[in-house]
Order: sequence, then C-alpha cells, then structure tokens
Amino acid sequence: MATIEECRAALEELAGRLASAPGAVREAASAERSVSCHVTDLDVTFTGRLAGGRLEVLDVVRGRPAGSARIRLSTTGDDLLALVAGTLPFPRAWATGRLRIDAPLRDLLHLRTLL
Repeated sequence: MATIEECRAALEELAGRLASAPGAVREAASAERSVSCHVTDLDVTFTGRLAGGRLEVLDVVRGRPAGSARIRLSTTGDDLLALVAGTLPFPRAWATGRLRIDAPLRDLLHLRTLL
C-alpha cells in the first residue's frame, strides 16, 4: 500500500511534468481550476490548483475536504502511483472504476491529456 509521502511525491512528479510539458499539454492545463485527489485507502485528500500550465499541491487533509474542488479525483494510493508512472492507462482506470472523476466534461477531456 502506498504511503502519503509516496502519493505526494507522485503528484509533485506530475506537477513537474506539467511545468516542462510541450505546448498542447500545457495548454490543456492553462485554465485555472481547483483540484482535489482523494486517496481512498489512506483516507486523505490532496488539494491544489491547476493554473497557467502548472499544478500546485497546496495541502493534504484527513478525509474529504469541506470545500468542493472543480476537478475531483478519487483513487487508491497504488493506482495513483501507477497512473503517474504510466503503468495504468488513464482510460482503463476510469472505465474500470479504479479512478473516479467528478468534473465538467470539458475539464475531463483536458485531464485525459494530462495523465
């Protein structure tokens, strides 16, 4: 089972990739959005902002946060690590319920590009 530190490191890796990504990927992440990622098996939620082609992880809280992010992801720690590492394809994770996403359709299409 993944740890909180490993999940944070995976999100930071994703943030680093976004910061140095080519135009199309950075463009997909250019709109300002609040983001949360609930890691179900650890019962923690990482909150952050997606803006200007950058992902910034701001906080980690126990359970689900009181506020609601515009883009909300929910997965296990191991699946989060696999998604970021590229060993679990985004479409398969989403189609099989290993990754739950609550976001407007346009944001879903952009998110597909980022992962």
